[in-house]
Amino acid sequence: MRAGLVICAALLAASCGKEELSPIEQARQDEADVAAVNAAQVPPPVPIEPETIGMPDIEKYDMFGAGCSFAPGKGIAAVALLQPERGFMKIDGGVVRFAPDAGSGDLPLGAKGKYTGGAYSFVLDLASEEGTQSGYETVNFPARLVLRNDRDQVVYQADGTAQCGS
Repeated sequence: MRAGLVICAALLAASCGKEELSPIEQARQDEADVAAVNAAQVPPPVPIEPETIGMPDIEKYDMFGAGCSFAPGKGIAAVALLQPERGFMKIDGGVVRFAPDAGSGDLPLGAKGKYTGGAYSFVLDLASEEGTQSGYETVNFPARLVLRNDRDQVVYQADGTAQCGS
């Protein structure tokens, strides 16, 4: 309905004070107007629910090494792994590999604050001053993970715990 009103308004405005267009020229103009309206419409983001990265995934994709993991809420099941050279999330049943953004902030053990991979990018923001020792080689931090699609729309965000260690 809105698109129809916008197109009608555009056609009326275009016809004011201008010469009459031939039917072929008018059809081309109408197509261009409709294309402009369609291009201006951005669909709403489709929410994503990242899946837990389990030991079979870690073994299959060789995700071992120092870095940070993120678990939403008060849980311990990681939905994102961040390492100096790569990051991982499991989306729609498949493991998605991410590249670190060299210009983003540094996290413990060489991990970066932002990673990009295909149709998604994510940012992990952790409260570095609030870390608490959770194991011999691990520290837990309050954190927030934000996943965006290729249109820079937020498709997932959660507060939870980032555990960094080796």
